[in-house]
Amino acid sequence: MKILTIDVGGTHVKILATGQTESRRFDSGPGLTPRKMVTGVKKLAADWKYDAVSIGYPGPVLRNRPVAEPHNLARGWIGFNFEKAFGCPVKLVNDAAMQALGSYKGGKMLFLGLGTGLGTALVVEGIVEPMELSHLPYRKGTYEDYVGEKAREHYGKKKWRAQVCDVVTRLVAALEPDDVVIGGGNVKHLKKLPAGCREGDNANAFLGGFRLWETAPKRARVKGK
Repeated sequence: MKILTIDVGGTHVKILATGQTESRRFDSGPGLTPRKMVTGVKKLAADWKYDAVSIGYPGPVLRNRPVAEPHNLARGWIGFNFEKAFGCPVKLVNDAAMQALGSYKGGKMLFLGLGTGLGTALVVEGIVEPMELSHLPYRKGTYEDYVGEKAREHYGKKKWRAQVCDVVTRLVAALEPDDVVIGGGNVKHLKKLPAGCREGDNANAFLGGFRLWETAPKRARVKGK
């Protein structure tokens, strides 16, 4: 089976299909509706063959459907029929969960994605638990307000790095993981990773999307699947 994996972010939509070596992307942003996303993906993947689709969605997902509108995109995602739009089977999961699935090596792993916002997921003994920690209260706002893309631009790299380190330290203390993966596009702006963390790779989101369709996953599955 050939899979098309779609990683929907607040800045870009990135895609990769089974057998391809180079991913493709187009801009997203606050005007991106699910229909525009599908149209953009179909155009970009017009010369690729695929039998099914995996979508990493920037928000909470339950039973293969978004349960809240994304904070950084247009509305209309709740109730949208992705299978009808793509004309093939679709599995949709939280974007951080998809990258966590591709990053997992064993034990209890915390994944933190530094991107437009803050993506979070926990993997415990092979079961992926998507988490929505980015909008929890922190200082005078939320975690995302201090470690997201806008925070990096507002506070500057030095202060942003200190805030990232503080947030990671707090979450590690609370969740006590065996392994911590820091991923997302903004991980490149860290001079060094917080102690005990390893750097993720955005390509792991594509691996996670492929793993969603494995009939007998060796390492991980998404809770509720």
